[in-house]
Amino acid sequence: MTTTNDAGTGPDVAVPAPNPRATKEQVEAAMQDTKLAQVLYHDWEAETYDEKWSISYDQRCVDYARGRFDAAVPEQVQRELPYDRALELGCGTGFFLLNLIQAGVARRGSVTDLSPGMVKVATRNGQSLGLDIDGRVADAEGIPYPDDTFDLVVGHAVLHHIPDVELSLREVVRVLKPGGRFVFAGEPTTVGNRYARELSTLTWRIATNVTKLPMLSDWRRPQTELDESSRAAALEAVVDLHTFDPADLERMATNAGAVDVRTASEEFTAAMLGWPIRTFEAAVPPGRLGWGWARFAFSSWTTLSWVDSNVWRRVVPKGWFYNVMVTGVKPGGPSS
Repeated sequence: MTTTNDAGTGPDVAVPAPNPRATKEQVEAAMQDTKLAQVLYHDWEAETYDEKWSISYDQRCVDYARGRFDAAVPEQVQRELPYDRALELGCGTGFFLLNLIQAGVARRGSVTDLSPGMVKVATRNGQSLGLDIDGRVADAEGIPYPDDTFDLVVGHAVLHHIPDVELSLREVVRVLKPGGRFVFAGEPTTVGNRYARELSTLTWRIATNVTKLPMLSDWRRPQTELDESSRAAALEAVVDLHTFDPADLERMATNAGAVDVRTASEEFTAAMLGWPIRTFEAAVPPGRLGWGWARFAFSSWTTLSWVDSNVWRRVVPKGWFYNVMVTGVKPGGPSS
């Protein structure tokens, strides 16, 4: 396994080093430079990101990743797996692609991210799993691979961080082989993002104020950690650039040159519970909640996701769900 940063195939010793602790001055500069903000924020989060979002590479998250893929693509595609070579754009810690490979969706892959810290963690995670993975620090608006390189391009919660989404999708179509497919999941809808942020903000305020009471002091993170979380949250407001209406996302993918474009959405009541839970977990000391809480959180999310898929999907507009997924195909192959 190698970590590279150019269009070649060998190791690149000039890969930028992660910057896990941005200074106040760097944060201030990032407020005016969205791509600097992306790097600083995601380098900041890289080493703790899996823990923060309860990401794993076991059957639980393998099933979750495969479920997102299956919800987006036609059943015929699912019967023809695996793809040979896949790319994850804005890989973070590699959650989506590494788990999709384990689920049999692809044989081997490449991970890219604007954040050196995330590429470092993603390639390390792939190595620990024994997967055929290489990584590059790369801008999604200029993907550093030749035309017609990949059979599959995937991403999870990445498009809303990219300044020019349509340009990035054009790049995705360019690096796909004819007939190759892209699948992007975990993107916030405009309506869903509104209620998720309001619930998250309310939860943070309640948790950080209630734990000031003497009898609840054991539940309060040190003030320095809370201050650092607030600084990270300030950057998060800068790096989250877009929300999407499903129809607009379909239009951008079509304008980028894709065919067979379709969207699907998920998480309605599950998001209304999930965001307060995640925020509360971030507000209390690590390890304070224990395994019982983790089991409650996951089982509750699973139950509500079932309700969303089998009940609310029949009556609630697609754009009201929190997450939207989009898939499409590069023209010229048998799948198009």
